[in-house]
Amino acid sequence: MMAVAEASQESLKQRLNVSGGHALKGTLRVSGAKNSALVLMTASLLSEETIELTNIPSLTDIDGMSAILEALGVQVDRQSDCIRLTAAELNGSAPPYELVNSLRASFFSIGPLLGRLGHARVPLPGGCRIGARPVVEHIRGLKALGAVVNVEHGIVTASVPGSKKRLTGAQIVLDCPSVGATETILMAAVLADGVSTIENAAQEPEVQDLANLLNSMGAQVSGAGGPVITVQGVERLRGCTNYPVIPDRIEAGTFLMAAAITRSPLVVEPVIPEHLSAVIHKLRDCGCSIEVKGRAVTISPGEITAVDITTQPFPGFPTDLQAPFMALMCTAKGTSVISEKIYENRLQHVAELQRMGASIRLKGSTAIVEGVAQLSAAPVTGTDLRAAAAMVLAGLSAKGITEVAGLKHLDRGYDDLEAKLSAAGAEVKRNIL
Repeated sequence: MMAVAEASQESLKQRLNVSGGHALKGTLRVSGAKNSALVLMTASLLSEETIELTNIPSLTDIDGMSAILEALGVQVDRQSDCIRLTAAELNGSAPPYELVNSLRASFFSIGPLLGRLGHARVPLPGGCRIGARPVVEHIRGLKALGAVVNVEHGIVTASVPGSKKRLTGAQIVLDCPSVGATETILMAAVLADGVSTIENAAQEPEVQDLANLLNSMGAQVSGAGGPVITVQGVERLRGCTNYPVIPDRIEAGTFLMAAAITRSPLVVEPVIPEHLSAVIHKLRDCGCSIEVKGRAVTISPGEITAVDITTQPFPGFPTDLQAPFMALMCTAKGTSVISEKIYENRLQHVAELQRMGASIRLKGSTAIVEGVAQLSAAPVTGTDLRAAAAMVLAGLSAKGITEVAGLKHLDRGYDDLEAKLSAAGAEVKRNIL
């Protein structure tokens, strides 16, 4: 627990110096998906047997989730990109506030704790301050499965009445296709008595990855990746070995945009191309030649021209790549319109891009971006995880050396970003103040 806090404090003192104007070359390798790895780790709470995950990225969020699971009594053994999780002797159902408050994904623990133990007490989550992101859908789903749920003083307490302490299958219709709610309800339903359906379910690849792991553990889940997921509850789940986390589609998209903003031909791998369809489509529209071969994507940027985007749930353009794409559009020829439809507070990076000479006007949740000939270096701050990545991308193309603060956000979601970019020809250096 202390190690996670110290790492976060250390990153507050650090800055990333990005020297602009250097072409990238070669191959950028994509790590395992942060948003998938975190929820797969919480799934270990569903079984007494060991869950072994591979392709785990090295991130502060992963460290935070490990600390939360250890606080609940899970044995955590991490070696390189492999993590072994054994929840044979859970000694708690209430993850500590000080850890949950800094990691939104920690709230996912409420589903498996409730499903396996029949009770859970989880603080409302923290994470990037990019919008309300309420947990109402999570709670409605758990109530439909038979749980009694109360929210008081920032704590969500849930329990299953009766002597069996087992949830009951139900039909659940989500008001919006929330990824977090879909995953929470899915993990609660796999140990429920009877059949559950989740309608208007999130279709993101991370939901599919969770369903695949659960099925590897003996669950009976069908339909993941579509709008309706069906779960036949089972009495217990077994362990699983050597389950690989999917490649991080957001990191892959960030790398493709790094190539585009520096006008550099580059190979990005490994990726699952269908996870990037909307991103590849927009990059082609704005002037990039892209070749997909197996799990490798080769990008060759031409003249970058402005295109419009609207963020949408998968398979639409991901909100997590809105900020990096805006950085690219700041250097495009023409005017682009970027509409954020997922999170109401996810345009904080606009002011930072403007400090670098970007021409951007805001109208509510829409940014009108007029491309400029070149950005100029300035001290900037990444206000959230993806905004921090956008600042790095802007720095790669700007004139001069851009000093990027807010690395506590960057380190939550990008595995050794500066080393990867440096190996590809960028000049990126981390300094401690």
